[in-house]
Amino acid sequence: MTKGILGRKIGMTQLFSENGELVPVTVVQAEANVVLQKKTLENDGYEALQIGFADKKESRTNKAEKGHAEKAGTAPKRYVREIRGADVEGYEVGQEINVDIFEAGEKIDVTGTSKGKGFQGAIKRHNQQRGPMSHGSHYHRGPGAMAAIDAMRVFKGKKLPGHMGSEQKTIQNLEVVSVDAEKNLILIKGNIPGAKKSYVKITSAVKGN
Repeated sequence: MTKGILGRKIGMTQLFSENGELVPVTVVQAEANVVLQKKTLENDGYEALQIGFADKKESRTNKAEKGHAEKAGTAPKRYVREIRGADVEGYEVGQEINVDIFEAGEKIDVTGTSKGKGFQGAIKRHNQQRGPMSHGSHYHRGPGAMAAIDAMRVFKGKKLPGHMGSEQKTIQNLEVVSVDAEKNLILIKGNIPGAKKSYVKITSAVKGN
């Protein structure tokens, strides 16, 4: 069964393993998540747990969100996501999910929104090579040829300058280094998507251990 929890990226630090190896880790704060809804095969066509994290200001909440949260006996949440393939029968609406569902050594997938980079050229956005920078080259940092001459149009999918970042990204098979149940912290080996204070979803690794 898939396990999952929502949290907030705090930042990065480093630890030393027992054999003295330096391990870079990302710290995620995952205060108690609340089960807002159980989706079943009969009602919804698939099984999933809808969980929420971080209370939302009342001034930013509409009636539908308030009513939905009241059914779970909690306040409306800012960050709401579904965990597909979760043990739906093992949870009740309104139940809290804590970081201790994970333990050190487990493999996880982390989903977040990558940092926004704004409008960027083809070299930075698509890792293309530049042309010669010598005098008289006429081609330095452009996107290259647009298409074959007979097409007389630019084909879909052509790698061009444009908006970079602010996309949903998932990094798979990361390792849980440590879990602090008292402080609601999960320490994950390596880096994860997003800026500091951004929200992330942590689930069991799809590709297994």
